[in-house]
Amino acid sequence: MLLALPGRTEMAHSFVIDSLPESAALYRDTHALAVVDVFRATTCIVTALFRGHAVYPVATIGEAVTVAGGLRDARLAGEQNGIKPPNFDYDNSPWTLAGLEGAHPIVLLTSAGTLLLTNCRGASAIYVASLRNLSATAAQLLHHPRVALIGAGTRGKPRPEDQLVCAWIGDKLLAAGYEPESEQTLDEVEGWRGADHRIMGRSPSADYLRTTGREADIDFVLEHVDDIPEVAVYNGQQVSLLSSAGFGAVAAALES
Repeated sequence: MLLALPGRTEMAHSFVIDSLPESAALYRDTHALAVVDVFRATTCIVTALFRGHAVYPVATIGEAVTVAGGLRDARLAGEQNGIKPPNFDYDNSPWTLAGLEGAHPIVLLTSAGTLLLTNCRGASAIYVASLRNLSATAAQLLHHPRVALIGAGTRGKPRPEDQLVCAWIGDKLLAAGYEPESEQTLDEVEGWRGADHRIMGRSPSADYLRTTGREADIDFVLEHVDDIPEVAVYNGQQVSLLSSAGFGAVAAALES
C-alpha cells in the first residue's frame, strides 16, 4: 500500500527502498530496479563503462570463465569473500579499473553487487547506480511508474553507504512527486537527507577496505560524486551507458 502524504493527491508513481539483495525477487515483476553497491561493484561498473570498457556482471566463477571465454581479449575482475579469485586479472577495484588502458570487455564477479544484479534478471528495467551517476539514474527512473532502489547489503544487514545513495535518489523521486511505498522508505529518505557523503568513509565496508590495504578505493569513491551524467543499464548480460538529459530536464518534461 502506498503511503499517503499530506498535500499529495496523486498516487500513480511510487518508489520503495530496500537495502537487502534478497529482496530483489519481491520487486522484479512490478518495479524498475536500481541496484546500489557503492563499495565497490556498482562504482566499478560505472567507472569501467565511463572509461570505454564493456562490462559483464556474473554470479559465479564458473559463469565468469564461460562468459570471458566467449569474448575477445576479456579481463576477469572481482572478488569472492574479499579475495581475488585465482587467474583473475584485477580485484573488485574502481581505482584500478579507472586506470585500465585500452577498451577491454570486463567480466566482473563480486560477492554482493554482481550477485544482486544477476538476481534481478527478468525485470523490465535494471539500472546500475553509484555515487558517480546518482542524478542521471534518478532522471532515468522518472520514466517508470514504480521504482525499487535496492542496496547490496552484507550478511542480511544493509550497508550505510548503499542506504545513503538509495535515499538520495529516493529524495529526488519524492521531490518529483513520487510516493514512498512504506513508512520505512520515507524514514530512509528523511534520515539521510543532507548527510555528508564522506560519512561513508566510516562505514563497516570502508573499515574492511582500510584494514585490507584498499584505501585507494575508499578515496576514489569519496572523490567522485555525481560526476558522470550517464545511466548504466543492465540487460541481463551486459551493462551499457545511456546519455541522460539530467534530472531537472526530465522532471520538467514530465510535468509539462
